[in-house]
Amino acid sequence: MANLKTEIKVTDKTGTATQGSNSPYVLARHLNIGYTGKAIVSDINFTLSKGEAIALIGTNGSGKSTLLKTLVSLLPSLGGELSIFGKPPGNNHTRIAYLGQFHSSGFILPIRAVDVVRMGRFPLLGLWQRMNRRDDEIVLAAMRTMGIENLVDAPLRLLSGGQQQRTYLAQVLAHQADLLILDEPTAGLDAGGRELYLHAVNEELRRGASVIVATHDIQEEAALCHQVMLLARKVIAIGSPETVLTPENLMATFGIVITGEHKLHVLETHHGHGPDNPDMPQ
Repeated sequence: MANLKTEIKVTDKTGTATQGSNSPYVLARHLNIGYTGKAIVSDINFTLSKGEAIALIGTNGSGKSTLLKTLVSLLPSLGGELSIFGKPPGNNHTRIAYLGQFHSSGFILPIRAVDVVRMGRFPLLGLWQRMNRRDDEIVLAAMRTMGIENLVDAPLRLLSGGQQQRTYLAQVLAHQADLLILDEPTAGLDAGGRELYLHAVNEELRRGASVIVATHDIQEEAALCHQVMLLARKVIAIGSPETVLTPENLMATFGIVITGEHKLHVLETHHGHGPDNPDMPQ
C-alpha cells in the first residue's frame, strides 16, 4: 500500500478553500463551548474546507469531545459564531456522519454487524424509503474497507471490542457524508485495524469529504491531517502539524518525554482526567 502520509498531504494545507470549494464546510469564530452554561474552552477560531482534515489533541477533559458534540448539535454553543455548511449546527444531518466514543445499540437490541452498518444509510433514506441494491452495495463495500465482510451476520454483542469499533467505522463510511466527525476512532483497534482506518480516511479525503477527529495518536493520525488543534481547556495552538506539534506546544498541552529518534511519548501531567465535564453522563 502506498504511503498514506504522502497521499494525504498532496492536498493544500494553507487553510484556504481547496478542490473548488468557495466557502468552508466548518467556520468557528470566537466560539465558546461547554456544559450547562459553563464554558470549558473559549475563543475557538478555525475553518475547515472541502477535502481537509483537522485533528483535535488534548488530555481527557481538555474539551475535545465537547467541541465535537457542539459541532453535531448535541450541545449548544455558549457564544461566538459556528456554522456548518453555511448554516447553524443541526441543519445538515444528512451531510454529517458522527462517531462518538460510546455505543449502546448492540447491547439493547439483538442486531447483526450488517444491521449496524446499514444504519449509516438511514439519514439519507428518511422514515419510509427502503434500502435498494445500491445501498446494499455501499454497506458491503464499507464492511470490506474495514475488513469485516466475513462478519456480516455476526451478532454485534458477540464481537470483540476491536471488531465492534470496525463495525461502527464501517457505519460512518456507509453514510458517504461530506463531513466526518470522529471521537477517538482508533480506540480498541489493533495495528491492522488502524491501518485500514487510516487508508479509509485517506480515501474519504480524496472523495472530497472533510474530517474532524479527536485523537491521542500524534505520530500517525494527527501528523497526517492538514491542521492540528491542541486543547487544554483553551486553544494552545492551531495550524499545520509541522508548526503545531513542537516540543514546546506539546509540553504546554501534556508534558512530554522524547526517547529515541523522532519518537514522542505523551505523559498526561495536568489539565485533568476523565470526561470533559466529570459531572455529565457520557
